Amino acid sequence: MPNNTRPKTGQEALELLKEGNARYVDSLSNTDPMMQRRPELVKDQDPLAIILGCSDARVPVEIVFDQGLGDLFVIRVAGNVVAPSQIGSIEFAAEKFGTKLVVVLGHSHCGAVTACVETLINPETNYSPNLQSIVDRIRPSVYNLHELATANGQDVDADELVDRSIRANVRMSVSQLKHGSRALEDLTNSGQLLVVGAEYDLETGKVRFLDS
Repeated sequence: MPNNTRPKTGQEALELLKEGNARYVDSLSNTDPMMQRRPELVKDQDPLAIILGCSDARVPVEIVFDQGLGDLFVIRVAGNVVAPSQIGSIEFAAEKFGTKLVVVLGHSHCGAVTACVETLINPETNYSPNLQSIVDRIRPSVYNLHELATANGQDVDADELVDRSIRANVRMSVSQLKHGSRALEDLTNSGQLLVVGAEYDLETGKVRFLDS
């Protein structure tokens, strides 16, 4: 959205959402196949993949993967971290709908991972308790990288550390999903569920799937 059209108040933002929904409802009568599917989804859904992604506004998951209504079961949280509510949501989709794929989707320039790196470089950095809880979940994947970067006494390249930490955080979330839930672990071990990690590049729009 261009800066000159951005809402200046919460009420203006609310009006834009109302107008957008009205346009969406009007579009339901057109011949777009995606829109025509909406009535089918009222009673049931059959998503082809579960995506645990970051809540960053620059990573709209359905658009990134060119998928339509009902195609993806999307869970978004800052830093694509794994917590009980996220695990429960994934268990629900995997068991209820039989979805066979989980993708943990990180992205370049992730603010949550950057915040975690900042706390390691500058331990006096303070965040609200709730934001700190997200940073704390990311910290284990970043800590060893930071220790290695500082082991020789040289200054840390913060940008490089963030880039490497983003991928480390994705891999940690993948591992937590594979081994932090008996239900998901059983589905994975039996070959009924595939859990993979990926990174979305904000500059290019490309998604790179990571090796396990």
